[in-house]
Amino acid sequence: MQTSSDVARGEGRNAPRARRSALFVPGDKPRALEKAAGLGADVLILDLEDAVAPASKAAAREAAHEAVAAWRGDAKEAEHVLRINALGDEHFGADIALAAAACPDVVLLPKVDSPAALREARAALDGAGYHGLVWAMIESPTAVLNLRLIAEMTSAARLAGLVAGTNDLGAALRCRFSGERRDPLLPHLAQILLAARSAGLIALDGVYNEFSDPVGFQFQAREARQMGFDGKTLIHPSQVEPANRAFSPSPQEVDWARMVVAAFDDSAQAGRGAIAIGGRMVERLHLGPARAILAASGDRS
Repeated sequence: MQTSSDVARGEGRNAPRARRSALFVPGDKPRALEKAAGLGADVLILDLEDAVAPASKAAAREAAHEAVAAWRGDAKEAEHVLRINALGDEHFGADIALAAAACPDVVLLPKVDSPAALREARAALDGAGYHGLVWAMIESPTAVLNLRLIAEMTSAARLAGLVAGTNDLGAALRCRFSGERRDPLLPHLAQILLAARSAGLIALDGVYNEFSDPVGFQFQAREARQMGFDGKTLIHPSQVEPANRAFSPSPQEVDWARMVVAAFDDSAQAGRGAIAIGGRMVERLHLGPARAILAASGDRS
């Protein structure tokens, strides 16, 4: 797991690791913060934004520093993320001061509509003393139209991931959904994924609101994995295990990935761009996906 010092240096941005399940945990719910460490989520997102009512923002910040510190001990295998309020919000300044003090693995920036907004948020974080990684939430039509420009900020903003904000995006587009099906959003999700992969970023799918509908959740999670997303953001603990299962590679995929990594790590294959494995030609370009499969399986080979 990357340390706070690694984050500050910007190391490990593309390091393969499992991000199958990314659970939002309301910052103003002490019991939820305490229980989160034992739920098995790959990513814990301490939420100071949408999940917290305006009157509870200060209390959430007070609990956040202690919660992140506790997660480092009790959920040290998870990635610890702090979702702050948006640039321009009255709570933004206090939130970035908290980020500098708590030093989470990642700060999740909501409502990133443009590279200029991302640049301004990055400058504010640096000024407050947080020099770690950020993820950007893509949740408006303007953000989708600016995806290429936002992704180009990878190095300048220490941007490491894109997160689909499907609730806000769907509302802004006036999409009509039928149960778990979200066909009107699929073209926009594909653009988010395309932008992320073009810049070497992780990509997380949006939430499924009907947490009492496991069949619908399974459908969306399977759809997101088939598209290529690394994992799915979650709003309820009951969704963690299904998400981990949906985004975990099959034994056959793991076996293939191990063979690919072993083959290209073999000094006898040094410099070769393509190798015959199991009766098919595998190119060096398959090495990255193979390592991602192993990371999602928990194999650190």
